[in-house]
Amino acid sequence: MSHRRRPAVRGGRPLLALLLSAFLLVGVCAATGIAWDPLSGTPAQNATAHGPGAPQPAGPGPAATGPAAPAQPEQSPPPTKGAAGRGDPEDAVDSGAGRPAGALPFDMPQPAALRSGEAGKKLVFAHYFTPYPLSLDNAGADNDYYTRNYLNPDGESGKHGRYGGLLRDRPLPVTPKTGDWEYANLQQEVRTARAAGIDGFTLDLLSLSGKNWDRSNLLMAAARSVDPAFKIMLMPDMTSLKTDDPRVLAEAIATLADTSAAHRLPDGRLVVSPFKAEAKNVAWWTEVIRVLKADHGIRTAFVPLFLDFGAHSGDFAPISYGFSEWGSRSYVGQESSARDVQRAHGTGKIWMQPVSVQDARPNQGIYDEAGNTATLRATWTRAIEDDADWVQLTTWNDYSEGSQFAPSLHNGHAYLDLTSYYLTRFKTGGWPKIVRDTLYLSARTQFADADPTGDQSLVMSLRKGSAPSRDTVEVLSFLTGPAVVRTTVGTARGSHDAPAGVHSKLLPLKAGTSSAHVARDGETAAEVDLPYRVDPKVEVQDLQYYAATSGREP
Repeated sequence: MSHRRRPAVRGGRPLLALLLSAFLLVGVCAATGIAWDPLSGTPAQNATAHGPGAPQPAGPGPAATGPAAPAQPEQSPPPTKGAAGRGDPEDAVDSGAGRPAGALPFDMPQPAALRSGEAGKKLVFAHYFTPYPLSLDNAGADNDYYTRNYLNPDGESGKHGRYGGLLRDRPLPVTPKTGDWEYANLQQEVRTARAAGIDGFTLDLLSLSGKNWDRSNLLMAAARSVDPAFKIMLMPDMTSLKTDDPRVLAEAIATLADTSAAHRLPDGRLVVSPFKAEAKNVAWWTEVIRVLKADHGIRTAFVPLFLDFGAHSGDFAPISYGFSEWGSRSYVGQESSARDVQRAHGTGKIWMQPVSVQDARPNQGIYDEAGNTATLRATWTRAIEDDADWVQLTTWNDYSEGSQFAPSLHNGHAYLDLTSYYLTRFKTGGWPKIVRDTLYLSARTQFADADPTGDQSLVMSLRKGSAPSRDTVEVLSFLTGPAVVRTTVGTARGSHDAPAGVHSKLLPLKAGTSSAHVARDGETAAEVDLPYRVDPKVEVQDLQYYAATSGREP
């Protein structure tokens, strides 16, 4: 159930929260950029450029800006060893579960087919954000930490009330587990990503100690235990890591690189891809690379991710194997990526293209107009047509940005299933054959200009460079042959002719729920319901697009 429809209790706190507060320091101090893990008293920086920051322009120039670094940053303690080696057995390989039959409009190639030959050279990673795993406390979804404190505007003693709660969506709930539930849940995330055709995660390293660091170590172990071919690319987050000492970072990288899950090139070089690499100069990174080789015997393939690629790529070229950038989050202005790919290839570097679905940040008061699935399709199109070498899905699970591809409460598997289609084209060079009719339905649950009636005082506005806001329902059809698609949006009923292949139809957003079905030869070939009701009056602003697919049970 959406938190918007939960009864509001302004000024009150649930009894359970009172009991927990005696021994937990919890939550994410989003406004300050500090992430407190709800199960640990250890603070960890959570101020990536996909955290608090200035508005993000579309097209050329910096994609996002993080908060200014402190004048004299604290030195990080030596990295804890934690769980990097634990759970990394020699022969414990979990084959995992595949997709449910009929979930996709095409037959998904087996992982081996996507990892070999030319397809295996086109790598797809998903950006993993450690503060938001499947569960934070192993409790049932009706009363777990996400529900009580992150989705609830009154959660965490009301600290997120100004912007209506920290999150608008959450990971698809999982059943509480016995034993090492955190490890088991990370294994499940690896299986889910692998089943979608993803080659690995880019791991956002937010800190070198504490809960986020321990979870990073555990993810390395989980990836190895599920599938030795699923790789983790190390991404030190330079808007968050509090060290000026190249040796401290090199030691942390070496600790994680000691596991077989760490992504390496075929020649053995460890891939290191720092987020906002320009936060440190070339000389600083040269020293990190030198220390990794001299002190740890690790040769490095350096792939810096910039927030301003154009301003820094020339300086970094001599020490880099490739380049990337964070990218824009609206479907307009994506054409500029072709220039960036050409620039990277012109200097002999590989290019990792950002692919995104949407971006809405209540705690920062900004959002991008994603245009239903238009941003997802536009960014994948650029990666394919511009001949990017690698892709990074931004993000797998940063729910504070609303940018998640991972299965979620409000989107199910819809965005991940769509990604599998484009991913297959990106890797194989040919569009998958559509073998079953499938519909994807997406819409917001409120109008873009809705004024929340609750206590929320900070509301989101469009980021500079975004497409204009729009109020639309999108019916995205994947059809084996021409058919009529019949639709219901609120009380409005309609139909349209859809051709074979992929087709997008936009309808005006109206109050109520939406549904669609494919009619061919007097029979219904596929049907989908988007059960989330659109309300003219809302208590909390929520500008994420919700989505559903006919390929899966709701």
